[in-house]
Amino acid sequence: MKRFENKVVVIAGGSSGLGLHVGRRFTEEGAQVVVAARDPKRLASAAEEIGALPLECDITSFDSVAALASQVLERCGRIDVAVNSAGFEQQTAIRDISPETLEPMVAVQFTGGVYFMRHMANAMQPGGSLVTISSLTAVLVPENYAAYAGAKAGINHVTRIAAAEYGPQGIRINAVAPTVVETPMTAHILGLPAVQAAFLEQTPLGRLGELDDVSSAVLWLASDESSYVTGQILNIDGGTSTKKLPSNADVMRHMKAPPTEGN
Repeated sequence: MKRFENKVVVIAGGSSGLGLHVGRRFTEEGAQVVVAARDPKRLASAAEEIGALPLECDITSFDSVAALASQVLERCGRIDVAVNSAGFEQQTAIRDISPETLEPMVAVQFTGGVYFMRHMANAMQPGGSLVTISSLTAVLVPENYAAYAGAKAGINHVTRIAAAEYGPQGIRINAVAPTVVETPMTAHILGLPAVQAAFLEQTPLGRLGELDDVSSAVLWLASDESSYVTGQILNIDGGTSTKKLPSNADVMRHMKAPPTEGN
């Protein structure tokens, strides 16, 4: 029997990137997967690709997330696992932050994250597991990511509070905080050799993170294998949290470095 056979899994932000990869892993493990996102065309394509049920949802809308929970219960009968992978990043120095750069970031990464946690956990039965995709930027100190990292740090703290509140109902709430892995959202960053070199310099395991590194952690937290784990922020980073995130100066240093022999 597969790990998630007869389980219903809801994934917000499941139409692309890490969310889509996580959805594929759950379907391979036997789950009935519901993918939720705002773009109906991308959503339909993703659902067809991995054999999931597509449901439109705007995570920034309280009513939209409430409707998502109701639709899943109506069509699938239960919610066993919920994963919030909705998000986007935008580099903005604090000196340049404006309502146009800050408010959408907070609406998706923090406010929407709280809405998702509230509605999904309320709809779960005992034994349910909710996992939020956070970020290592919320744990360390990245330059020019105050809006993104601040919102993620906020949802990390809410994760711990939610674990305390829902624990007596037998519902576990955790988050994973990955370092940068290549997705459509990060391809423009990791496509630069100097950026890769700067990350590798701060990664004790000596390699860049991959989608499977993150999705495997999500599936573990969603499974009965972690039945005594709640209120945790699990760093998926190859050890980068023992060092630091690369700075702009680190990237510039690698851009100026002479090529190594054989390149």
